[in-house]
Amino acid sequence: MSNVARHPRPPEIADWSLEQIMERYVGKFETRTADWNAFSDASIEGYRRGQYRFVGAGASGKHDDASIVPAGNFTLSIMEVPAGQGNAPHTHEVEEVFFILKGRCVVFVEDEEGNRLSEELGPWEMISCPAGVIHGYQNDTDEPCFLQVMLGRGKPEVAGFASQELFDRREAHLSDKS
Repeated sequence: MSNVARHPRPPEIADWSLEQIMERYVGKFETRTADWNAFSDASIEGYRRGQYRFVGAGASGKHDDASIVPAGNFTLSIMEVPAGQGNAPHTHEVEEVFFILKGRCVVFVEDEEGNRLSEELGPWEMISCPAGVIHGYQNDTDEPCFLQVMLGRGKPEVAGFASQELFDRREAHLSDKS
């Protein structure tokens, strides 16, 4: 008895063998290295975090490399957030999900007037941040936090930091692809 694929493969892999598909579309943590300079705010105390890219480049602006699974309609990465660190308030043109894998962190949303609502999340809890809503997270514990981050576009724009100073650093950061 044979199976029938009810949907066509994308043209770029239409003729690939199963071996080729597995080789290109499996990502293992052991093959990843944290990028501690993935974002223009990551060199600032309080915003230090490492990104392990799995699917697509995400909103870091970094290019995909051969070890990263090609992005179709979303990106996926793991963030390692040391104690006392987080990310700067920012927006995206698409939704962004923070799913806590290990540890605890405070997630927040805020408006242009500086009003902020926060909630502490732990393992297997998440927030989905709608497009255009200022959001972020902060690890206020003494332990590292690991969270899965997904963005709703295969090649999203670079994060739009709410701070004008951080927003202005984007171009310099994008020109340094290390």
